Amino acid sequence: MDSTIALILLQDGVLNGAIYALLGLALVLIFLVTRVIFIPQGEFVTYGALTLAFLAAGRVPGTVLLLVLLGLLTCAVELIGAWRSRHWSGMGRTVAICLVLPAVLYALAPYVAVQGRALWVQVLFTLALVIPLGPMLYRLVYQPVEQASVLVLLIISVALHFAMTGLGLVFFGAEGWRTPPLLEGSVQMGPVVWTAQTFAVLGVCVVLIVGLWLFFSRTLYGRALRATAVNRRGARLVGISTRMAGSLTFTLAAAIGALSGMLIAAMTTIYYDTGFLIGLKGFVAAIFGGLTSYPIAAMGALFIGILEAFSSFWASPFKEAIVFTVIIPVLLWRSLGSTHVDEEE
Repeated sequence: MDSTIALILLQDGVLNGAIYALLGLALVLIFLVTRVIFIPQGEFVTYGALTLAFLAAGRVPGTVLLLVLLGLLTCAVELIGAWRSRHWSGMGRTVAICLVLPAVLYALAPYVAVQGRALWVQVLFTLALVIPLGPMLYRLVYQPVEQASVLVLLIISVALHFAMTGLGLVFFGAEGWRTPPLLEGSVQMGPVVWTAQTFAVLGVCVVLIVGLWLFFSRTLYGRALRATAVNRRGARLVGISTRMAGSLTFTLAAAIGALSGMLIAAMTTIYYDTGFLIGLKGFVAAIFGGLTSYPIAAMGALFIGILEAFSSFWASPFKEAIVFTVIIPVLLWRSLGSTHVDEEE
């Protein structure tokens, strides 16, 4: 291996590590606020990438129909809950998000799914389709069992992963897809050529991390999420709705996943089940931080990305095994200094 190959592998590792960092941050955020180890985070990556690929190819993606169906189910559940409690104050917002928004997007989809349409329009439309899936899934799947143990929530996450993977096969098919790059061009930096798409990925990663830091430190909703993450019971006692916090958390996770998928779909072929491995590597990165530390999770993601890149050169058939084997010493190391803590403490 010469220096040129090492720099190329390092470039790939940093690029992959940036994506894993975003997913790791989303997983840490969800676990801290809701105690859910969200295995289907990778499915948001797949749905975002394939939805944009379908729109760019002039085809209406199945995400449109999925959003309508989930919206109907969510609205029905909210109506039943409001009828039982005789509390109708939030139904207007629910109808707007669960019925009106999906209907508008369903009507606009044929006009956006046109070859030659501006890519930024299709990107925004993709975000509008995928992001509402997050809070809807939280309302339908996790909110009814929000007091369950972490193990039960993990089992539910595994079941939801298989369900979303199956729906991905139904709506997108088994064929692989790529999307047009968000930015065209390349820059020669020494012996390595950096594409504009690479800078787009790294730039978006930095912007999202800084944006999340500002959100959690400077906004009321961000501080509410931090309070919920520190102590769920204490947050409820001071009037913070843990259900609102969970819904907002899943919204952020869906946005991060969809945007990550659209960023990488221009550089690699995405299939209906590709998101699982990508999300699992983000989970390994989150394990570095003990599912609690954002900075350590980001550093772990960078390490995973670089390890994967060099493993693909030295031992390509075993690169996945090498990456996932790293989780064992990390867990052993973290277990040495850990003590048992009750969930509410």
